[in-house]
Amino acid sequence: MRGKITGFVISLLACVLLFAVPVMADTDEILDYTITVDVNQDATVNINYHIDWKVLDSGSGIGPLTWIKVGVPNSHVVMTQGISSTVDHIDQSGSYVEVYLDRDYYEGEVASIDFLVVQDYMYQVDKLTAGETVYSFTPGWFDDIRVDSFTIQWNNENCISFTPECLIDDGYNVWEGSLGKGEHFTVTMTYPNDAYDFDLSKSEENAADDTNGGLSDILYEIIGFVVVIAFIILPIALPIWIIYSGHRGFNGGERTIEKTTRVKVTYYDACPGCGAPRKEGAKYCEYCGKSLVKSEETITEEQLKKEEKEAASFNKNGEYRYGSAPNTFIRVSSVRVPNPHYHAPSGTGRSGGGGHHSSCACASSCACACACACAGGGRAGCTTKDFYNTDLKLTALARACGSNRKAIRE
Repeated sequence: MRGKITGFVISLLACVLLFAVPVMADTDEILDYTITVDVNQDATVNINYHIDWKVLDSGSGIGPLTWIKVGVPNSHVVMTQGISSTVDHIDQSGSYVEVYLDRDYYEGEVASIDFLVVQDYMYQVDKLTAGETVYSFTPGWFDDIRVDSFTIQWNNENCISFTPECLIDDGYNVWEGSLGKGEHFTVTMTYPNDAYDFDLSKSEENAADDTNGGLSDILYEIIGFVVVIAFIILPIALPIWIIYSGHRGFNGGERTIEKTTRVKVTYYDACPGCGAPRKEGAKYCEYCGKSLVKSEETITEEQLKKEEKEAASFNKNGEYRYGSAPNTFIRVSSVRVPNPHYHAPSGTGRSGGGGHHSSCACASSCACACACACAGGGRAGCTTKDFYNTDLKLTALARACGSNRKAIRE
């Protein structure tokens, strides 16, 4: 009984907070979200994303759209590549990719974004039937943004079954529809075990970074209690800390700071499509238009190897020859990003940052051990709904109110 009363009190506080949170107008709308998937011989998958992202609000302290964050199946990303000219560069952070745009996009503008993710650890051998391997795929969804048109296209070569039912067009299984805020969609494709070079060690259950670790219900209640207390205490304590830190020099003097990204790029000697030799400085074949990039690897300061220390000396935007390899370069992208420590005076500061919102649904509701995209996406402005990045979904707490009232009656 004591545990039920405690749960009721927590849920009651959550309900009060639920009604106290103001309703925020939509800041963005996704006009089209199309994902095209092709399986490679090594069983990795090429996932091509196309997103038409419309900015509905860039004022009221929210700011323009400058980058987006999209959930991917797990952290085992082999490579990423920007396809459209709207993509400046891409960073990976765990089960997300952060796509930085070529410029700021303001209210009424649409950013048409295309990029590629090569993903591993996407399948499970003998998952349902001996001798068959299953890919289960849930594309990253958006907790605070509606999707007007949603399409998954999966190459059905060698496929023996799939779910759910769908149209087949030009060799691709095609699922279409629309998605409300927080809604997501899962497809499965089944292949014989000898269709591709499946590796048991790379089955989806080994992508442990996407599981919740089997946390007990008691631990979840403790986490929920701490989060609710944070909602009550932090709104009072944070302004005091901001004022104090402002006098101590911790808040940062500028709205934006410089962020430098270094990517090791290796090019093909000749076009993999038509065989034409690559010209110096060319990124795409001048004859067939195919990408000449063989591989890309983001180099962080922490990951710099001893022989790669020279990469740290490249600071200006551009591409620099690296090492003795004739087709290897360091691409440097130095951009201004929102300063996370900056707080504007007189209440005019912004709650997000130019293009970032973390809304991982897996942490609070998915509880999955599969290689699905238990992650969301979003941008600046959305963070006003979850200012402290608690990732605690108020809709879930609202449901908890009803369940705990029932428990008390019993």
